[in-house]
Amino acid sequence: MPLVDTHVHLNFDTFAGDLDTLAQAWRQAGVLALVHSCVEPGEFEAMQGIADQIPELYLSIGLHPLDMDKWDDATAAQIAELATSDRRVVAIGETGLDFYKASDEVVQRDAFWRQLLIAHNLGLPVIIHCRDAARATAEMIREFQRTVGPITGVMHCWAGTPAETEWFLELGFYISFSGIVTFKNAHQVKAAAQAVPDNRLLVETDCPFLSPEPCRKERRNQPAFVYHVAAYLAQLRQVDFETLAQTTTRNALTLFDLTELRLSFSADIDCPPQLTPAS
Repeated sequence: MPLVDTHVHLNFDTFAGDLDTLAQAWRQAGVLALVHSCVEPGEFEAMQGIADQIPELYLSIGLHPLDMDKWDDATAAQIAELATSDRRVVAIGETGLDFYKASDEVVQRDAFWRQLLIAHNLGLPVIIHCRDAARATAEMIREFQRTVGPITGVMHCWAGTPAETEWFLELGFYISFSGIVTFKNAHQVKAAAQAVPDNRLLVETDCPFLSPEPCRKERRNQPAFVYHVAAYLAQLRQVDFETLAQTTTRNALTLFDLTELRLSFSADIDCPPQLTPAS
């Protein structure tokens, strides 16, 4: 069954010179599409170069909350410009809030809000990084939806509690689980993963970080390992692997509006009516 890895960083040095081997591995594992997240706009040209080699790779553009030294009006304008410069861009991010040891909360909030505004104006989802900031993140999204308009996206590499998870579900967001959910002591993440409804569930690797069991000893995570995340979630949620794969793939196609992919693979994916191409 097909899978979509909704969060990768293939431009990192650890993958240099190895993309062909990695691509062969993820294709054999059933990965039919990947979303390449962005840490800061300076990465975008390298990301495009990788996507030129890998037709199943889609892109996002944004500024990570741990890179606020790069945030200013010019960066905001650059994100907006790059988001419309390449048809492979399917999201804004990763953006969000990270208050772990943070001393720049005010700047983070400004950057997050303005990236939400870019996403809203362009009709794109946001990829959200959230660490020690679930309440503040939910409050900002709620205020944005109230005062500006609709916004949706994904809480990526989610590690929050079931209660925090519910906040974002109520806001219309998807929840994506990485290899963390397979870790022995990740009890609250497992509980959250059991609580997410089928139509909001996504899977990712966040590679090269967070290799899942049974690959924890391999320090470099890779997209093929999303299979293990999906297999573990299927077991945790007491469904067969095929059902879990079909569900998460359908959700990824919907959230990121992967139109070309839907058309190309519609015969292989059991799409809901709104995703089935007209005959």
